[in-house]
Amino acid sequence: MTQPTLRAIDSPAAPASADEAQDHGVPVSVKIRERIKAAQRRFHANDNISDFIEPGELEKLLDEVQGKMAGVLSSLVIDTDSDHNTQDTARRVAKMYLNEIFRGRYQAAPAVTEFPNAERLNELMIVGPITVRSACSHHLCPIMGKVWIGVMPNEHSNLIGLSKYARLIDWIMSRPQIQEEAVTQVADLLQSRMNPDGLAVVMEADHFCMHWRGVKDMDSKMINSVMRGSFLKDANLRREFLSLVTHKKG
Repeated sequence: MTQPTLRAIDSPAAPASADEAQDHGVPVSVKIRERIKAAQRRFHANDNISDFIEPGELEKLLDEVQGKMAGVLSSLVIDTDSDHNTQDTARRVAKMYLNEIFRGRYQAAPAVTEFPNAERLNELMIVGPITVRSACSHHLCPIMGKVWIGVMPNEHSNLIGLSKYARLIDWIMSRPQIQEEAVTQVADLLQSRMNPDGLAVVMEADHFCMHWRGVKDMDSKMINSVMRGSFLKDANLRREFLSLVTHKKG
């Protein structure tokens, strides 16, 4: 009597190692968070965590955020199965957060070519206004504004191209922020890249957490500044910079 042919039953591939077995089913966000904690680093809303994200994990994180966002929509009692307008909203929002408005958390700093101050420039340079877009870390509402940069270089300073200021500032601002901390982060980054004698940053922005919710005040703006080095010590230089910025704003 002929014996029936036995067919192998497909089953999920077993993890290749004990470490993979332990990681099986663990959300990628948990893995990233544990690496950050092991390095004793913080992961606040406006921190960059790209050093702790391994190749391929950002796509998995996108899938995870999509799933969580679908849960939020469900808890808001939105019928994403029948409502054609929101069927793909969870995916769109996940991509928006990770790849666009919060990408400064998940991507490394943009490459910026620095060149020496061969001509030993030591006069005031002003860059701006640079348009900036961010989100308030309290309500995730938009922050839209302008930034002006003042630089007093010295013979040992590194100089960067005009467009590179915009790239670096956009990298900082593409995170959930509060404006007071954002301008400090911009100043810290430019100071480390350029090493000038003086650095000034002024930001003026609209906050949609006031326009869109709360008191719904449509006219209020926030203006704040950071002064470093010669801008902090020299009142005349500070006054010259602020007057030129005011003139450009007008």
